[in-house]
Amino acid sequence: MPTDSPKYRAPALDKGLDILELLAKATQPLSIAEISEGVGRSRGEIFRMLQVLEERDYIARPDGGSAYSLTPRLFRLGMEQPPVKNLVETAMPVMHRLAGDIDQSCHLVVPSQEQIVVVARVDPPGETGLVVRVGHRRPMSHSASGYVLLAWQTDDIRERWFRTLLEHEPGLKRNRIDATIKEIRAAGLARIASQVVDGVTDLSAPVIEGNHAVCAVTIPFLERRGAKVDMDTAARRLTDAAAEISSAISHGAPGAGLA
Repeated sequence: MPTDSPKYRAPALDKGLDILELLAKATQPLSIAEISEGVGRSRGEIFRMLQVLEERDYIARPDGGSAYSLTPRLFRLGMEQPPVKNLVETAMPVMHRLAGDIDQSCHLVVPSQEQIVVVARVDPPGETGLVVRVGHRRPMSHSASGYVLLAWQTDDIRERWFRTLLEHEPGLKRNRIDATIKEIRAAGLARIASQVVDGVTDLSAPVIEGNHAVCAVTIPFLERRGAKVDMDTAARRLTDAAAEISSAISHGAPGAGLA
């Protein structure tokens, strides 16, 4: 909630938004008791709100249980926003070519507060590859895509993002992040070992509009015996693909306006 008191209040809306924001950060479904504690309201206060949110398909009880989680409805609504929708439409043909050229999957990432979120993906053409689901979120400071988005921002935007990151992760080492960002800028892309899967290196390059990155194209590069394209070649083709998307949105193609 904002620290400044707003001029007008809508208590029911506040309750609904508190519940949605709590569930968005949860790693597993939450019971009514857990939601009540998480939003600081009694069960009686939130019971009707849960019913309405469930009827409107914003939340659901997986497998018919008693605990609640978000449905993809909010994500689908966000994807219908013209800037995001048009960016995805512009990037997808380029990403399909990239995946075919390197025989690896790739995905498109945008910033979302202190996190990154995957808004589009292309599966690998072969039988083996690592695929990241659309809607996947990770802290910006824990992903190659997040470092790329930080690296290609104006100084004032980067400072604002850092303040948000520190609110959620007070122990972050700013000097280490700054050093990594400097290396990424010099290289033109990020090349970082996956924190999730052994044998995978996340390659990520910025899509630039004006003087900042609006999104990042990322390859979870999976080391495979007999692969037709090595990591260095994949990295070069990735930067070419990101530059092609950047050129398309900079010359009037749909996709502008995400910053």
